Amino acid sequence: MDLEQFAALRTPEGSAALDAAARVAGGDPLTAAAALRSAGVPAGLAAAALTQAELRRRAAGKFGPAATGMFFTRVGLEQATRGVVARRRAERLRAAGVGTLADLGCGLGADALAAAGAGIRVYGVEADPLTAAMAAANAEAAGLADLFTVECGDATAFDVTRVDGVFCDPARRKAGTGRRIFDPNAYSPPWDFVTGLAERVPHTVVKVAPGLDHALIPAGAEAEWVSVDGDLVEAALWCGALAEVPRRATLLREKEGPVSAVRLTGSGDAEAPVGRPRRFLFDPDSAVVRAHLVAELARDLDATLADPSIAYLYGDEARPTPFARCLEITDVLPFSLKRLRALLRERRVGRVEILKRGSALEPEKLRRDLKLAGDEAASLVLTRVAGAPTVLICRPLPA
Repeated sequence: MDLEQFAALRTPEGSAALDAAARVAGGDPLTAAAALRSAGVPAGLAAAALTQAELRRRAAGKFGPAATGMFFTRVGLEQATRGVVARRRAERLRAAGVGTLADLGCGLGADALAAAGAGIRVYGVEADPLTAAMAAANAEAAGLADLFTVECGDATAFDVTRVDGVFCDPARRKAGTGRRIFDPNAYSPPWDFVTGLAERVPHTVVKVAPGLDHALIPAGAEAEWVSVDGDLVEAALWCGALAEVPRRATLLREKEGPVSAVRLTGSGDAEAPVGRPRRFLFDPDSAVVRAHLVAELARDLDATLADPSIAYLYGDEARPTPFARCLEITDVLPFSLKRLRALLRERRVGRVEILKRGSALEPEKLRRDLKLAGDEAASLVLTRVAGAPTVLICRPLPA
């Protein structure tokens, strides 16, 4: 899509095309396109409307009902922050006294809209003209155009003395191709500029990829990893006055009932004790693992590792925790396909869940090789114990 096509979608005819596209989206794309053309929608406008309808359908998981009135690009939607995460960040900024915020590289405006919804005046800067236009349209659709304005330009040229807080989500995909960028120095804005913001603005937050190397975390910054309903979705660096602890894992739940949040904090450099596998296995949430807080969780659970490089914890009691899933171990075996297959057949196991850490085995290939038959179920954990390939046969416990 280009600016001209986007402008066409903003006309009454474009709005009608979007409404028609929403009614046929999600099915066969050729049938949907034919339906719009038969309704008299020009081919170019129909294509643009159908693209938006499909992106809005995908965006519902991130933005909920608000997605039906928003505009998206494919790359912008992929990088956009989930609504529940953006709202929580906005609440923390507001609680810290941030009244004006620069969103440098605001993309489609997900974080800026959440901040504006919390009463913060937001100045967005976006380099791509189409994305900037969509962000402004999204602010208008949300009724927040008076609190969130967008300028198309270079984020590095924005005068940050105008604000008391900065949020930056540097682009981690190549313009035009959408390919992921793994070198932070190739981000846009570049990493040196992003990390330097903390020295210029008292309240700075930087959104980063969950796989961020801990060596890149600026001294004195709080690094936070966030999961939503068990899925690791992002990491963020809280700098300056916003930094409260060295490392934080935040787990959000929104599938059932009101949104809830739990947090685990620590230094990020503690080491958990190592011992033998015990009766219960704890599989930590990915946010805990990425934040290097497994040792803190081990302390809370009175648990140990069975291998210093594998983030499975073992305990004698099934202690309840929101930070890990608990399974009861029935067997600990040196890995042998023949022996495992025979044991599962003897127990009439026909369904298995396969978890793995520290194993090169491919779960789906193993599932085929096991040739399962029976009406019982089990969980298999492929891992290492004291460096040796090991399989644990387990049964999950209720949450």
